[in-house]
Amino acid sequence: MCGVAMLYSPSSTHGNLRSRMEIALNKIEHRGPDEGAIWQSEQSIIGHRRLSIIDLSDSHQPMQCPNSRYVLAFNGEIYNYQVLRKSLIQRWCFKTSGDTEVLLAGLLLEGVDFLKKINGMWAFVLWDSQSQELLFSRDRFGKKPLFFADFGKELIVASEIAALRGLAGQNRLTEDIDSAADYFRSGLCLPGNTIYQQAKEILPGHFARWKPGQEVKQEPYWQLSLDPYTGTVEDAGEELKSLLKNSVSSRLVADVEVGAFLSGGIDSSLLASILVKDYGVKLKTFTIGFTDSRYDESGYAEQVARWLGTDHYVETISSLDVSILEKLVSKNIGQPFSDPSLLPTALVSEAAAKHVKVALSGDGADEIFCGYQRYQAMLLFQWYFYVPKKLRAVVSRLINSLPSSTSHHSRSILKKAQLFVDLAQRQQENPEFGPPRLASKSLLSKLAPELSLRGHSLPHIATALNEDDVYQMMLNDMSVYLPQDILVKVDRASMASSLEVRSPFLDHEIAQFAFSLPRHWHRSGIVGKRMLRSTFSNYLPKDVWQRRKQGFSVPISDWFIGVLGDRLIELLRITDGLFLDKSFVIKLLSMHRAKKADYSSVLWAVYIYMIWRQQAWD
Repeated sequence: MCGVAMLYSPSSTHGNLRSRMEIALNKIEHRGPDEGAIWQSEQSIIGHRRLSIIDLSDSHQPMQCPNSRYVLAFNGEIYNYQVLRKSLIQRWCFKTSGDTEVLLAGLLLEGVDFLKKINGMWAFVLWDSQSQELLFSRDRFGKKPLFFADFGKELIVASEIAALRGLAGQNRLTEDIDSAADYFRSGLCLPGNTIYQQAKEILPGHFARWKPGQEVKQEPYWQLSLDPYTGTVEDAGEELKSLLKNSVSSRLVADVEVGAFLSGGIDSSLLASILVKDYGVKLKTFTIGFTDSRYDESGYAEQVARWLGTDHYVETISSLDVSILEKLVSKNIGQPFSDPSLLPTALVSEAAAKHVKVALSGDGADEIFCGYQRYQAMLLFQWYFYVPKKLRAVVSRLINSLPSSTSHHSRSILKKAQLFVDLAQRQQENPEFGPPRLASKSLLSKLAPELSLRGHSLPHIATALNEDDVYQMMLNDMSVYLPQDILVKVDRASMASSLEVRSPFLDHEIAQFAFSLPRHWHRSGIVGKRMLRSTFSNYLPKDVWQRRKQGFSVPISDWFIGVLGDRLIELLRITDGLFLDKSFVIKLLSMHRAKKADYSSVLWAVYIYMIWRQQAWD
């Protein structure tokens, strides 16, 4: 995996262009520690940091075409590059054996239509030095990041926001109030936007064109099609088995060793089983454990590792390391991001990077195969809302009056009940299928009154077949939660340790197939991922399939009772210019520490926001 950066500035000197690019590349050295290089002309400059995975001794970047007109900087992997190479070889004289030149050749010979043929993950910039035109793009799901800022006479593009800030020079990046509002509602910035008003991101599944004097124009090259499946359940099972096995196989293409994350849950365990059983891989697997048994799943992962015979490594978290977390937020993500599982993802990536350069991950299975418990909650809402409103209010008050548990909801019936009534209230407040809510309308109006009426609109999201509410949530997660949360977390956390992570479930053919199936083939009663369970039942022991879903959770509730609560108070004291009502934050923290309610998610969002504020304006 790699990092890219590009700057166009007709008024800058050669030295100024070079200096700004060097700053940017230093900011993303972790994305490509193996090699760094710069291409420069009079008005434009392109930089690249390389993590060598394929064609280790060649495929240097930025890569130029034979007549030097076009310059390409590419971050990603094209899994079917060898097939694509064969289709181009009669029209192109290849000098390397890697996927970078395949991308360059395909774009020059076939234009943006070539993107539709690629199976992989990517972010790239292609500069036409003759016509002064830039083409840049991201993969279908947004696995690889790409940001830009158009300052009129200058354009900057980079893989990470920290690098973008390095390229900005004297241009100012100011906070986007609407994105701040989005963040406190949902814990993330919405697609296309960042916390900076001037900085935007290329949307997943899109390409963009730009020329001096024109605005950046984005267009989609891929959208999920929702044509219904016409075969039988048995036919679907056979097709799914072929698609997933082929996806796993294609993601083994590398000139370095490939390992796998292993949580002990269905998704990662299934991928590990396919690697071992079907492809005979002598596999290294990696997991995170906690000394707090309420959050520890490492024992399940070790059981699966023993069953498969993998070479297994465990990293155990005994306490919160504030310095690691704050560095990830300020330096690697570069904007507020409230998913606490960023920390364990970073630590398991750091452990894996000591042994391999590439690791497979089970990301995407929950969105594609209906795995999240909130999908089940949506089905229950349909019954719950038949209960008279007064009776629901009594039940809600009773449940919320009980002392809040600090356990993960998968281990606490009370915590599940409290989450359910909270979600039900939010569903009535906001029936649109937005990203999972972090703060309700009433809470946000007290926490940050100035932000309560602000925010960006959601991007266009496809309409589910038969107006199915659960499918609509899944489609929304594919369009918002997956690219803005899950994939941000995995990319930044893994690349902080120079580890490439590949996600076999996030193959566009698998997603297309899964969303064509009737929803009840995926979920029935309280059981999700039915297609995966029935198709691959013999790949894992029965107890793995029957395990409750916990997710990659961390004990932030306890942390705020202790050291993290103290850190929050310190940040409130030293941070000025906030949109937040500091006294209300202190009130929430006091109630949380008294265990009258669990406000850890909102407190975490406030804490992360203030970490970013400290870094952004230093």
